[in-house]
Amino acid sequence: MEFYNNHRLLFWSALLFFLFLTLNIAILPAIQNQQVYKPLPGTKPLSKDAKAGKSLYVANGCIACHTQQVRSVDMDKDFGSRPNIPADYATNQRMDVWRNTANLLGSERTGPDLTNIGERQPSIDWQLVHLYQPRAVVAESVMPAYQWLFEEKDYIQKGDIEVKVPEKFLKNRFKKIVAKKEALQLVAYLLSLKQTKLPDGTTPPEFLYKQKEQKTTAAGGTNLPDGGELYSTNCVACHQANGEGLPGAFPPLKGSPVVLGEDLKLYVTIIMKGYNPRPEYAVMPNVGTAANFTPEMVAAIINHERSSWGNTGKPVTADEVKKIMDEIK
Repeated sequence: MEFYNNHRLLFWSALLFFLFLTLNIAILPAIQNQQVYKPLPGTKPLSKDAKAGKSLYVANGCIACHTQQVRSVDMDKDFGSRPNIPADYATNQRMDVWRNTANLLGSERTGPDLTNIGERQPSIDWQLVHLYQPRAVVAESVMPAYQWLFEEKDYIQKGDIEVKVPEKFLKNRFKKIVAKKEALQLVAYLLSLKQTKLPDGTTPPEFLYKQKEQKTTAAGGTNLPDGGELYSTNCVACHQANGEGLPGAFPPLKGSPVVLGEDLKLYVTIIMKGYNPRPEYAVMPNVGTAANFTPEMVAAIINHERSSWGNTGKPVTADEVKKIMDEIK
């Protein structure tokens, strides 16, 4: 046939067919997606430091061990308040003219998912210690230490951010560990990773294959969530599973005068609004406020801490905690 013998006709026909397919399969759907998937209201753009931190996140291969996708299965509930939706990634842009958009979804969880790490672990001090020596805060961690993001100094100078590293993890206990600009940028990116709340009236996707929620019974017969589980999710990274904290970094709860004391208002305020009274320890962020703790959750955590590691504190009820939370708002 003449068509198959004419190489020019074959070439231009194939080219036009290829361009037609490219337009209809790739370009037009991409344009439509950009029009349909808009950022959620209240989404905050990355700061200059957070953008630089994202580049460091990519350059250091963090995506090899960490995902940024909360799946719609109940086991992912620890990583976010809801499953991710396409709009969560609508603000992502090209890294530069040469590199495509970095969604950083990941495919392996050697380490935990980081979709909502800015809410789960909002402590700058914890993030810096974790980067310097992961095993200082998580004994079982297999994450490499990113110590080239820090420098040792004899004295702290104005503007330096000192990292509260436990003494046993220091190469020279007479030196001060100071975060470099790159470490602060990477932490800025990690702290920017927060799930945006859905607009009022929008029903979030459900978590599937739900596990039965455990309850404990507090004084007075009031049902509370599992305090041990809440502690493991929100507190154990700093105060450790044994309640002994990390010397020089995070204070112990075992035998703590705050935990065992009678000043319940101080105790609840620390959980909800954070604490920074002692220079020998890192600053505690507002964990309770950031994680939207309810009075029942706070009471469950307090009761767990007051009855663990040999502590024998008085149990509290959700009503007592609620009264204080209403007062300190």
